[in-house]
Amino acid sequence: MRVAAIAWCAEIPGLQVYLFRRISEDLVKNHIEGPKGLRAMLAPWINAGLCVILEDEIRFWNGSKIYLCHCKDEKDRYKYLGAEIHVLLIDELTTFTDVIYRFLRSRVRAVGLNLPDKYRGTFPRILCGSNPGGVGHHWVKEAFQPHQPSVRMLMRAMGDTEGGMVRQYIPAKLSDNPSMADDDPKYRSRLRGMGSPQLVKAYEDGDWSVVVGAFFPEFSTDSHVLAPFTIPEHWTRFRSMDWGSAKPFAVNWWAVSDGELPEVPRGAMINYREWYGMQEGQPNVGLKLTAEEVADGILLREAQDEKIDMSVLDPSAFAVNGGPSIASRMAGRKAYFQQADNKRVAQRGALSGWDLVRHRLKGDDAPMIYFFSTCTETIRTLPALQHDEMRPEDVDTDGEDHAGDSVRYACSSRPWVRNAAHTPPPKFPIQQSVREIIDGRRRKRLGDG
Repeated sequence: MRVAAIAWCAEIPGLQVYLFRRISEDLVKNHIEGPKGLRAMLAPWINAGLCVILEDEIRFWNGSKIYLCHCKDEKDRYKYLGAEIHVLLIDELTTFTDVIYRFLRSRVRAVGLNLPDKYRGTFPRILCGSNPGGVGHHWVKEAFQPHQPSVRMLMRAMGDTEGGMVRQYIPAKLSDNPSMADDDPKYRSRLRGMGSPQLVKAYEDGDWSVVVGAFFPEFSTDSHVLAPFTIPEHWTRFRSMDWGSAKPFAVNWWAVSDGELPEVPRGAMINYREWYGMQEGQPNVGLKLTAEEVADGILLREAQDEKIDMSVLDPSAFAVNGGPSIASRMAGRKAYFQQADNKRVAQRGALSGWDLVRHRLKGDDAPMIYFFSTCTETIRTLPALQHDEMRPEDVDTDGEDHAGDSVRYACSSRPWVRNAAHTPPPKFPIQQSVREIIDGRRRKRLGDG
């Protein structure tokens, strides 16, 4: 990227190159300082008076510039609202969200740029590089890596919803970097000594099927994804939902096994239906539906005689801010929910919602949570969740955590098993007598409730 930026700036007067890393400290360490950084590379040019390096800008004698940029949070993207980017360079693309990338791409244009004949039709342009993993792993994989290996190096014309440019995916392995063997012959050994076979495979072979740094490495398609089957009518069924408007909402329908089928153990939860409110082809962009429209859509997706025993919803949907809450508006359309337990991380020794999800993914002898193969968005996003760097026990909310939150609400809802001989569901406190409440608390304190 650095060599390309310098070469293009030298040959194209007035070229505006924007080089991005997500964090400003990484930008300095990786691209400015060091024996192969821009400062060292351009030292002869600086001595000859051909360019000057300022704090966040490199100016060339012919009017070309390299801007050194960072964009940590999504709101920071508006700093570049008026930018006219001729060349957009993004290093470690998977550290960025899809929202940031799409915005920066919209700033790429080359109005009035006088291009030499050899470059006509090839500018403006975007060049991104990244290892697998990170908060943007899935959207980058979906956007840039064709599903058919035979066309991965080919140039593909993209539609308007994907920017309308020509896109090319170029895979790279460690073995494709000959200078690494000369500069640091022991690097491969250190890479293989990281202790994680998945991490080594991702970095050494450029394997995008591996999710590096996953919050739930326990998730396995072979272990947790089932072909759809007919759910017995007497099984407990319930919904969980994470609200979203500008960002996607996620609704998951669950059934609780009574153990009569050999595929799933007694008490296991099966996600048999989902509705993920995302704009088609735009990960992490919501449908912006009203609460009433979402409620109608939920009921439309349920069978007429389908009995839902319980529904839990993102607690933020119960907030009252100068008008009816989202939950009450949905209730007005007969889509009823109760407030979900929103404990994300362990508190005072109690299991958190994420712990409960992990516990079910692991199980004892077998997993205690499964997903029908038709629940594609949950299967896509749950294993891609990343650790929050500042709070490792929590999920990085910059990613698509919406289905993950819905799964967490479901696991925290204490679903019960209903046998074929009907067992009434447990009563909520408002339905219980004083004696039932006291007995329930005693059983909980003794560890059997």
